[in-house]
Amino acid sequence: MHRSDFHYELPPELIAQQPTAERTASRLMVPGADPEHRTFAQLPELLRAGDLLVINDTAVIPARLLGRKTTGGRAEVLVERQLDAQEALAFIRSSKTPRAGAHIEFEEGEAIEVLGREADLFRIRSTRSSLDALMATQGHIPLPPYIQRDDDDVDRVRYQTVYAAASGAVAAPTAGLHFDQPLLERIQRAGVGIAGVTLHVGAGTFEPVREDDLTAHHMHSERIVVPPDTVAAITHTTAAGGRVIAVGTTSLRALEAAAADGQLQATDGETELFITPGYRFRVVDALITNFHLPESTLLMLVCAFSGYDAVMDAYRRAIADRYRFFSYGDAMFLSRVDPV
Repeated sequence: MHRSDFHYELPPELIAQQPTAERTASRLMVPGADPEHRTFAQLPELLRAGDLLVINDTAVIPARLLGRKTTGGRAEVLVERQLDAQEALAFIRSSKTPRAGAHIEFEEGEAIEVLGREADLFRIRSTRSSLDALMATQGHIPLPPYIQRDDDDVDRVRYQTVYAAASGAVAAPTAGLHFDQPLLERIQRAGVGIAGVTLHVGAGTFEPVREDDLTAHHMHSERIVVPPDTVAAITHTTAAGGRVIAVGTTSLRALEAAAADGQLQATDGETELFITPGYRFRVVDALITNFHLPESTLLMLVCAFSGYDAVMDAYRRAIADRYRFFSYGDAMFLSRVDPV
């Protein structure tokens, strides 16, 4: 298949610019010949005792830093990945590409030094405080580029899942944004298990697929952790006939990457897994996911999971029914359809 096969026209007003008043008030589509239209609060009705939800416990960091070069020009730094307490890899936007040795200054005497270039990223070092301290005082929530406003105090709460624990993401695992604590408790009381993985979502998740030939696309690398207790919970669930339900494409990619050798195993490493139609899933039976950008790797993954024609038809119906799209938008509950 080609990139152009995953194009669709989206009216700009359907791109959600704000979260819903309540997390569980978003809509939830169950695609099919006669699609079901629910609210996310009704998710427990789609689950069965013995199922297992797998969540991504990554936490979004205030990775967007707005400063000035020593020459006075503006510079925007987006921390992509922390390397240690002082150093990180980052994207830098400025009128001129900064060179090694350049400094970018922030308020309160904070600054970073550009150490060098690594492909599309820059290696940077905080010259005064630790990176965590720098981001705590100077950082902004890195809202996606299609949310056309500045971040605010609401985003610090709502662009974060209620179960976020492991800091390191520069984009939220957005399917998880629909859960609040009462909903999680209802799900557990119904006999559904919950297990965790970690995938630190990188800024590359918003990078477009530039090649029409999908085999030429290189996926960005992301850090994943699939702990032994999650592997044990999945093994038990599958053996007992329950479903493994991934909350978001990030949870799904972490699990499938951990099963790349044919058997799911505890993993602490990196993944560049790029899932397109024809991929045979090894672990996940159902998927909760938001609506994704046209021609994106995430839309390709969803089409691989539940069937190209069915997913693209669901997107057309969602547009007709005025669903809200992308990070702060509505969600879908998808079942796996294996390739013939």
